[in-house]
Amino acid sequence: MLSKVLFVSSLGAAAAFAPGAMLPATARRTPATSTKMQLWDDGKSQGKGVTAIPFAGRPDTPAFDGTWVGDTGFDPLCISGNLDMKFLREAELKHCRVAMLATAGAIAQDLFSFPGAKDVLGDAKMTALHDVAVSKGAMGQLLLWIGFFELFSTAAVIQMCTDDTITRKPGDFGFDPLSLGKGDKLARMELAEIKNGRLAMIAIGGIVHHYLITGKGPMELITG
Repeated sequence: MLSKVLFVSSLGAAAAFAPGAMLPATARRTPATSTKMQLWDDGKSQGKGVTAIPFAGRPDTPAFDGTWVGDTGFDPLCISGNLDMKFLREAELKHCRVAMLATAGAIAQDLFSFPGAKDVLGDAKMTALHDVAVSKGAMGQLLLWIGFFELFSTAAVIQMCTDDTITRKPGDFGFDPLSLGKGDKLARMELAEIKNGRLAMIAIGGIVHHYLITGKGPMELITG
């Protein structure tokens, strides 16, 4: 029964990317004649030759002008044509960063535990750990402090989206204690962050779902 459900779900997911069912033909550009590995090139030609869905072409929205980091020509719903691209990139980067932390944490749970953690949380992991943390009050503390920091980030995003004189880039909070993005290294690090973040969002989604099905963490599932 489970295999049938997964098969039907996969068909639905594939159908969701069929452009003719969602968008008029005029909403998309003609497919590129060829694709190439995406290079940053200082933002001059980023993504212009990259099309994620070859038969659909690149979305015909201002966001796909080839200057945004991580432009792979993927926006089957043309969301970028209806919302501020600065807001969308801010949201994507925030989800990327949270997903990278979550993926690393999910893997770490299978490899070791911090001193004193078992005394409070026991052997729970993944969604079970969340439930235990809620009952112990730990998640309430996280909600309080993360919400506090979100007040400042929200103010920065509103200013960025409403004031054209502000030069802040989406996701830039001036946090680089190791100077990894200084000088000519910034472009490379921005591209690496967005690509690793997108992979992490897919990864943590898979990790959570296979935990719900098998009750095993990522490393435990691999090693048996």
